[in-house]
Amino acid sequence: MGHPAIAQDNYPSQPVTLVVPFTPGGSNDVIARMIGQRLSQIWQQPVVVENKAGAAGSIGTDHVAKATADGYKLLITNNNTMSINPVLLPNTPYAVARDFTQITQLGVVPVVLVVNANVKAKTVKELVDLAKSAPGKLSYASSGTGSPQHLSAELFKSMTGTDIIHVPYKGAAPAITDLLGGQVDLQFGAINSLLPHIRSGKLRALAVGGARRASLLPDVPTVAEAGLPRYDSEIWLGLAAPARTPAAVIKRISTDVIGVLAEPAVKEKLAEQGIEARSSTPQEMTKLVEKDTERWASVIKSAGIKAE
Repeated sequence: MGHPAIAQDNYPSQPVTLVVPFTPGGSNDVIARMIGQRLSQIWQQPVVVENKAGAAGSIGTDHVAKATADGYKLLITNNNTMSINPVLLPNTPYAVARDFTQITQLGVVPVVLVVNANVKAKTVKELVDLAKSAPGKLSYASSGTGSPQHLSAELFKSMTGTDIIHVPYKGAAPAITDLLGGQVDLQFGAINSLLPHIRSGKLRALAVGGARRASLLPDVPTVAEAGLPRYDSEIWLGLAAPARTPAAVIKRISTDVIGVLAEPAVKEKLAEQGIEARSSTPQEMTKLVEKDTERWASVIKSAGIKAE
């Protein structure tokens, strides 16, 4: 199946589809459209973004897993589809290592620990002390059970030995609404959703989840800097192809996408959307997925998290 070897030298010789396994408007969609626009100019072929949402990203992901392995249908990936769903959802229809070839990382959306402005804690240590002084009193919002936001908070709880109640919502918007209203006290959330409220003073940023500080919040320490040296959690975005896609095609896509991500104008546009451009080799991306899967499998198991 697929295109004959001679066609690989001319890749791409027809339109390429980037499948986003989520609804339009989110970070996955934003980065797909931005990169797709530049690739279409470089490749002189249309690069079409197709949103195929449902089942926490599993429907669109499985669609690409079953596609012809010729490089003409690619998948925008993230923590959920590659690292969390296969562990959390018992009926996940695809197997990451078997069904996909990783191409490159595209970027990260920093996860920020924020509290409602009325919460007295101004540092991570003060928040931990407050939580330990009244177990089960504080609550945190997430955009749903098994989301990176949920697991980021559970990782924090397990590392600090705190009892903070999880309040899951159907998406980021209602979670933030109740956080602003004081119905819940804190959240580990995506920087692009929280930044306007941090800047307005309605929410207080205590720390950033990843190993590096966020460029949009340079004065906010990482959780590791704030006293939990092994803590590391961020929402990453990547690009993958069906398994058995020819190596020459993967190399061409990888090289061109990494080139696009290095362009100052692309970096700047992504930063405006709360996305930090970050690329990797296919091998590095494969290792990232494996490491991330191990981390979240451990958190899911220890916290007893079940899919809803």
